[in-house]
Amino acid sequence: MSLMIDDLMHPSAYPEDPGNITLAQTHISNVFIGDEFVYKIKKPVNFGFLDFSTLEKRNYYCNQEVELNSRFSKDVYLGVFPVTFDGAKYAINGEGEVVDYAVKMRRLSDEDLLKTRFRKGIVTSEDIKRIGEAIADFHKKSTRSKEIDEFGKLDTVKFNTDENFQQTAEFVGDSISQEQYHELKNWTDNFYKEHKELFAQRIKDGKIRDCHGDLHMEHICLTDPIIIFDCIEFNERFRYSDVVSDIAFLLMDLEFNGGEKLSEQLCKVYLTRVGERDDDLIHHLINFYKVYRAYVRGKITSFILKDTAVPDDKKNEARNTAQKYFALAHSYISE
Repeated sequence: MSLMIDDLMHPSAYPEDPGNITLAQTHISNVFIGDEFVYKIKKPVNFGFLDFSTLEKRNYYCNQEVELNSRFSKDVYLGVFPVTFDGAKYAINGEGEVVDYAVKMRRLSDEDLLKTRFRKGIVTSEDIKRIGEAIADFHKKSTRSKEIDEFGKLDTVKFNTDENFQQTAEFVGDSISQEQYHELKNWTDNFYKEHKELFAQRIKDGKIRDCHGDLHMEHICLTDPIIIFDCIEFNERFRYSDVVSDIAFLLMDLEFNGGEKLSEQLCKVYLTRVGERDDDLIHHLINFYKVYRAYVRGKITSFILKDTAVPDDKKNEARNTAQKYFALAHSYISE
């Protein structure tokens, strides 16, 4: 992988002149960012909930990524291209053996990202209104079926949260404290006991849909129209969900970054536009999903601590970030 990365940092490895190339790494992808285009290559990892371990699977999920994101990001995802090796060097769509696949995207302006504008303090009430309405409109028309409804059942949702606690047990005492771990687990288990009927009612009300699954500030572009991108393509279990689980992710992300007032405004806009009753029960459910979303972010960020390719300084950053996510999750159950 390191030789591939080295080769793909050279402009000659691309079918067009990419200009300056920078590399961004996540726990599941290597992302090569040029001046106008971005190429994303999935890492050959298997986390159980995500399996990119074979070439065939990476090809499949690259194509899924392009197809699914076209639902709300027109002309951003440009296709899937082979990564080739001719015996001497790696290239995108070059000569030789196909050794991997890359999703090609049009590069979006960092200045238009909600995350960037938020950091600059220039997100307006009108921006929040546009975002809330865009997400609500997507949710109202997103696919639902009997198969998708299965993912709204209590047992399925509980499987997801149980998996989170299992997969973070090794980080207790590192990115999450023992007290946080046990109190969050107990609170989650009690929520299921106290709200058994709620999950069934949400299914009856048609609220389980093919959603985005990873709806946070870095995946929203404040263009006209709003662009939403980088949805979950690798596991239907994380994309098929209650619509308020989807919006809860963005509400949590705003709050993680200190945007409580914007989060409150977004929640009101969304609930009105999507046709939800703005009552205590829906807010209890949103809070449940904010806990879930914050915990998932803490978990995913903690996985970086196990990646041998990530340098120590980046691991320390990841540890601090994960601790903040777990602390936020804990704060939701302490209110």
